[in-house]
Amino acid sequence: MREHHQPGKRENGRVAHGPVIALIDGEHHPPAVRDALDRLHAARGVAGVVFCGGEEKVSPRALGDAPVHYGHEVLSGMAPEDGIRELVTGTGAAGARAVVDLADEPVLDPIARLRLAALTLHLGLSYEAPGMRLSPPPYASVPFDGPTLAVIGTGKRSGKTAVAGHWAGLLRAGGADPAIVCMGRGGPAEPQVAHAGIGVEELIAISDRGGHAASDYLEGAALAGVTTVGCRRVGGGLAGEPGQSNMVEATAVAAGIASGALILEGSGSCIPPVAADRTVCVIGHQSIDGLDRYRVLRADLCLTWHTVDSPCPTVRFELRPEPAEPLPENARVAVFTTGAERCEGVEPVVSSRNLSRRAPLCQDLDRAAAEGCDVYLTELKAAAVDTVVPRARREGARVIFLRNRPVGLDGDLDAELVRLWRDA
Repeated sequence: MREHHQPGKRENGRVAHGPVIALIDGEHHPPAVRDALDRLHAARGVAGVVFCGGEEKVSPRALGDAPVHYGHEVLSGMAPEDGIRELVTGTGAAGARAVVDLADEPVLDPIARLRLAALTLHLGLSYEAPGMRLSPPPYASVPFDGPTLAVIGTGKRSGKTAVAGHWAGLLRAGGADPAIVCMGRGGPAEPQVAHAGIGVEELIAISDRGGHAASDYLEGAALAGVTTVGCRRVGGGLAGEPGQSNMVEATAVAAGIASGALILEGSGSCIPPVAADRTVCVIGHQSIDGLDRYRVLRADLCLTWHTVDSPCPTVRFELRPEPAEPLPENARVAVFTTGAERCEGVEPVVSSRNLSRRAPLCQDLDRAAAEGCDVYLTELKAAAVDTVVPRARREGARVIFLRNRPVGLDGDLDAELVRLWRDA
């Protein structure tokens, strides 16, 4: 089981002052560093010092007798990440509230510093460098009689919605009655409940009222067959904190509906601002350097599109489009997607990858009508509700939605997801 560290107390949006861990290097003369440490200690208290490398201006003797040269014990001989972790998780830096970076290039380049920042935030401390201060995102505790699970990602369109819906289906098959809480850029101003099995008619009614009928929470209810609660967020910090969000309120609503599990679904690279017992991070085609490392460090399992160097258990996976319900026998099928090249078990008469491009989509709909297609198989996107569905009705065709099923490539993804739920 992975440790999850909670962030420090905030005061007026900033982490409260308190003892700090200082990062230093050997590219500075020890007397200059000692003066800086003395001033920092007088102002806030120095709970520990980590040597990050470099030897141009420091001798092994100085490090061997650090209190004489630096005024403090200095942890050296290891990677700075290991030094920070040892001080925070041990007793060497009790009460530390921040890591203050007094090192510089070439010992720490920008990517290395952001990786240190990611670890620092994960451990619940602020990270400070000249001109920059990062605070760990806050996570609200929402009472619920069962495990709270989270699906986060390193970016947009990484597969979070598919993974959350698939996880919910596995839990339902295992006897739970889970609910998904979906946070999105186009989510509702007040938490909205979508009940399992919402269909085309309800989605059209939402669209006609000017609502976002393809919002992730509606997709979860329609395709995963579980109750979902939709909410919104605006903005996103470098470490995944939403600028504004009503997800805490939405989670409280879901907690009153679900039994067995709550699944919190992130938005883009934003992390749900609610404490979770277990977290899955979906790594898309983005790298996990810099502050993306924070998201990975929070995870108990990473699902990746490609091979990555991850500090937590990892399963490579892919998304396989499939019909959300059985197709009629001998149906003439037209498939509409935003880019998927194939659909499991389907040989379409017409295949369109223009669901996000409306002008060519209309041409593909004309082809489907000309070919006498009687089933329009489509991803649940805005254009599906306001363009594909009306045309299908006009042609007397049936509409069936596509869902993306996550499939493990080098591990049993389903078993891993069920294990996280049972171990939570």
